[in-house]
Amino acid sequence: MSNVHVITHPLVQHKLTLMRKKDASTNSFRRLLGELSTLMAYEVTRDMPLQDVTIETPLETMTAKVIDGKKLVLVSILRAGNGFLDGMLNVVPGARICHIGLDRDPHTLQPVEYYFKMPSEMAERDIIVVDPMLATGNSAVAAVQQLKDKSAPKSIKFMCLLAAPEGVKTMQAAHPDVDIYTAAVDRQLNDHGYILPGLGDAGDRIFGTK
Repeated sequence: MSNVHVITHPLVQHKLTLMRKKDASTNSFRRLLGELSTLMAYEVTRDMPLQDVTIETPLETMTAKVIDGKKLVLVSILRAGNGFLDGMLNVVPGARICHIGLDRDPHTLQPVEYYFKMPSEMAERDIIVVDPMLATGNSAVAAVQQLKDKSAPKSIKFMCLLAAPEGVKTMQAAHPDVDIYTAAVDRQLNDHGYILPGLGDAGDRIFGTK
């Protein structure tokens, strides 16, 4: 699991625990996700390349650092991935947004694409794919493959709240070049493809649909 980065910051772990509680309200869950995604965004962007530029301060000319290259692209796997966007945009407000719609077939647990919309000029951009859960890994694998096929990105990272060992294994087998950032790697999947101990269905809890 060398390309799996578990974000152990105390604030991340504290907020994740509050989100796991079954009695957390929709409002509380959504607010905590926004706060947690902001914190995680700092970690996932930690190694972004910098370049020197010359600027004028009120007192003198100096050389300072800015992010090198084209703007970042955040890729949300619908619908639950949208819960990450506001928090991450607090850190990188200039990022572009791509949406990928993938439904999971309840019988095969395989992803079925129903929507794909990306910005123009995606080539050579750094991409962060966001989805709260890396469960079976099938949706994440399909989303990353679509991005590779259609956009020729410079790099791709995957960020989630929780991962299952099965999902990590599937992702690493299909895309060993994609680093995974998560707040926790849980024990296992159940027979229905849900992470244990997990936090339930993230989409339902974000949008209050169950």
